[in-house]
Amino acid sequence: MTVPSLTLNTGAGIPQLGFGTSPLNDAQAADAVEAAIGLGYRHIDTAVRYVNETGVGEGIRRSGIDRAELFVTTKLDGEFQGDDRAISGLEGSLNRLGLDYVDLLLMHWPLPARGEFVSTWRTFEKLHAEGRARAIGVSNFKPAHLETLLADSHVVPAVNQIELNPYVTRPAQRAFDAEHGILTESWSPFGGSGARVLDEPVLAKVGARYGKTPGQVVLRWHLQQGLVAIPRSRNPERMAENLDVFDFERSAEDLARVATLSQGPDAGVDSDRIGH
Repeated sequence: MTVPSLTLNTGAGIPQLGFGTSPLNDAQAADAVEAAIGLGYRHIDTAVRYVNETGVGEGIRRSGIDRAELFVTTKLDGEFQGDDRAISGLEGSLNRLGLDYVDLLLMHWPLPARGEFVSTWRTFEKLHAEGRARAIGVSNFKPAHLETLLADSHVVPAVNQIELNPYVTRPAQRAFDAEHGILTESWSPFGGSGARVLDEPVLAKVGARYGKTPGQVVLRWHLQQGLVAIPRSRNPERMAENLDVFDFERSAEDLARVATLSQGPDAGVDSDRIGH
């Protein structure tokens, strides 16, 4: 299985479908990452906050795959905002992962009340220039946060990883990202904790036309809109199912049917309030 790639504003490619590792612990992450790579995943997503970078690194080593074939993302949380703290943050991540660099380093959330995300971004720019982070980006940033960042920075974020699924569609954020050359990446592509996206009858109906599951229909919704999606599962059968989405294309009418599930522009997690 070869997952197609999209092009970041750095010119590098990013596999459009990745493997998410939250909320796995180290032992679970090691097994899951090894299995995922064996099935064909080449994009692995972790974070300091997940407390599983050691396990992710172990899974990568067990897989036997050449490092150059993988795209590894990690994220630094609020502990590493301000005063060049991101330098030690990335060093810690690289040590736990057993890697010399990450392909993408994300600021996990803006924490606007602290007022430190712009200074933190300058440190990210240093890490990018040194090559320890091949690309840098943000997570959970609204357009207002990005406007502030872009007004006082040299490097445009390569990625904005946000909550995005058929219930939480965030059209304004996606449009802003696209206008500024920032790739939008979907976390919780099937919906967050307690969401019942996959139980929606419209997804079963659309899937029946293509011989696909509701989950595959949702992933296709992400892919056909030019998004990167990072589903997560410990089940190898489900991992394989999530990869099996590149042999069909949904019609515009079917995409519109899924769009009717949106719960409105204000649905989802408020990024001004998370990460404290």
